[in-house]
Parts: sequence; structure tokens; C-alpha cells
Amino acid sequence: MKQSGFFDVEERLARLSGPGDQLEAFSRTVDFEVFRPDRVSSQ
Repeated sequence: MKQSGFFDVEERLARLSGPGDQLEAFSRTVDFEVFRPDRVSSQ
């Protein structure tokens, strides 16, 4: 398996966004932060 390069992640995200990434479309209408659990510090 080839090791990931420095720009590989950005290039992959650009390829996904080009044709229209469904999660990007959903994130414009759905507030996903509502589903993020609240973190309670035990300190």
C-alpha cells in the first residue's frame, strides 16, 4: 500500500467535492452539531 503524501487528503476531498459531495449538500441544510454529544469534564 502506498503511503499518503502531504497533499493527498486535500486532493481526495477536492475530487469528492467536484461532482457534488452529498454530505456537503446535507450540511448546508442539516445542523449536524445538534447530534454531537455534550462532553462533561470529570476534572
